[in-house]
Amino acid sequence: MADIDIPDLESAAWAEQQQGALTFAAADAVQAAYREHAAAAGVSRLELEMAVKQAVRHPESEPAA
Repeated sequence: MADIDIPDLESAAWAEQQQGALTFAAADAVQAAYREHAAAAGVSRLELEMAVKQAVRHPESEPAA
């Protein structure tokens, strides 16, 4: 898999969604990145997607490390 920054993709898609301008191509690119990364890392795609969306959409609620 190419070195893709999923939070950047999700941030861009979220901004488009907030403006009512999310395209199928943008949404598909984000979902493809989630699927590829999850498969390569051996993690749940759903859990990965939920964690990234939480971090992107609600950064103030991220737990302290």
